[in-house]
Amino acid sequence: MAILKIARMGNPVLRRRADPVADPAAPAVRALVEDMLQTMEDANGAGLAAPQVHVPLRVVVFHVPEARAAREREEPVPLTVLINPEIEPLTQETAEGWEACLSVPGLAGLVPRFTHIRYRGIGLDGAPIEREARGFHARVVQHECDHLDGILFPQRMRDLSLLVFADEMRHVTPPAAGARTPTAEELSDAD
Repeated sequence: MAILKIARMGNPVLRRRADPVADPAAPAVRALVEDMLQTMEDANGAGLAAPQVHVPLRVVVFHVPEARAAREREEPVPLTVLINPEIEPLTQETAEGWEACLSVPGLAGLVPRFTHIRYRGIGLDGAPIEREARGFHARVVQHECDHLDGILFPQRMRDLSLLVFADEMRHVTPPAAGARTPTAEELSDAD
C-alpha cells in the first residue's frame, strides 16, 4: 500500500469524466482501492475519488466516522468502496452545507446537495451495493461522485462570495437560518 499524490484544482484529470471500471475484480483495482483508503486516512478525509489520485476511473471510497456522525447527529457509515457508482435523487429538496476538498486545499464553500438519495455500485468484493442516504452521508457520496464527472465543489456553489479559506471561516456569517459555520478543524475531515 502507498500514499498517493492528490491532484489539485486545475489538474486536467479532475476536469474529465472518469472511465467505467471494466473488471471490478481485477488485482489492479484492489491495489488502487487499498492505496486510496490509505491516502484518505493519511489526509484525514471523509472520501476520495480515483481521479483525485490521478487515476481516471469510476471508483470512490468514503466513510462517516463516529466523531463526524455525532457532530451531524447521524449514524456513522463504515468505510465503503463504490465501483461504477450511480446516484438517484429521491427528492428534489436540496440543502446547503459547507464542504471542503482534498483537491481544493485550504478552501471551503457553501454547496447545495440533494437531501435524500439512493446510490448503487459494486463493492470491492464484487457484490452490488445499494443504499439510501440523507444528510452528511448523502453529501459525501454526491461530492465524491461529482469528481467522477469532472466537477469540483466550487462549480456547484450558488454564491462564490462564500468560497473562503477554511481558516478564515470564523468571519463568515451563515446565510441560512439555523445554519452553522463549521470550524476549520471540522472541515479538515471533509473531502
